[in-house]
Amino acid sequence: MKLFKTTIFFAALISGQVALAQFKQAPLAYSYNALDGAIDAQTMEIHYSKHGAAYTANLNKAVTGTPLEKENLITILSKISSSSTAVRNNAGGHYNHELFWTILTPEKNTQPSEKLAKAIAATFGSLNALKEEISKAGAGRFGSGWAWLSVDKDGKLFVSSTPNQDNPLMDVVEAKGTPVLGIDVWEHAYYLKYQNKRPDYLTTIWTVINWKEVSKRYDEALKK
Repeated sequence: MKLFKTTIFFAALISGQVALAQFKQAPLAYSYNALDGAIDAQTMEIHYSKHGAAYTANLNKAVTGTPLEKENLITILSKISSSSTAVRNNAGGHYNHELFWTILTPEKNTQPSEKLAKAIAATFGSLNALKEEISKAGAGRFGSGWAWLSVDKDGKLFVSSTPNQDNPLMDVVEAKGTPVLGIDVWEHAYYLKYQNKRPDYLTTIWTVINWKEVSKRYDEALKK
């Protein structure tokens, strides 16, 4: 009987911890080895199950018992200057990685929607020119960070780069907007396969970019 009660107690405790977990890591839509050729299976597994999972878990810890516990992620990011370093790093890390997993795909030769393609041509001249600008932003980021394609408040596309786990949704960055594509240039995203050759990673990753997802995010950003 005592063992039964103890089991019930721990089950309730675990259940309560799960219920308090405001932010959750979405499952990958593909296997760890599905992007092999651009991103190796070991890197994907470590990146998703260790780094990505840690940002999610640590964000939940950082907001527990604070007013942020009841806020959604976008609201937290929009007022990040008033939050702790732990919230800034982990809210950014959670958002950035959850976006990153979705804009990658094993499907070959996806293309931007007609609407996005027109916007890219109008802003950058061509899709190849856009890829070059984003790759340049990522390669030029000193240390760890991200390269972004975002939509500003006027509905215009722009490329930017942020350090660490910052992103264009945050009120601490200079170029603000809604990200539709983000490329992780932390070393853990590419070092096992590419070592110090970040530009090679930034060239190859375009073969697994999910332009269908990017296009969907572009449409959603225009509605804001």
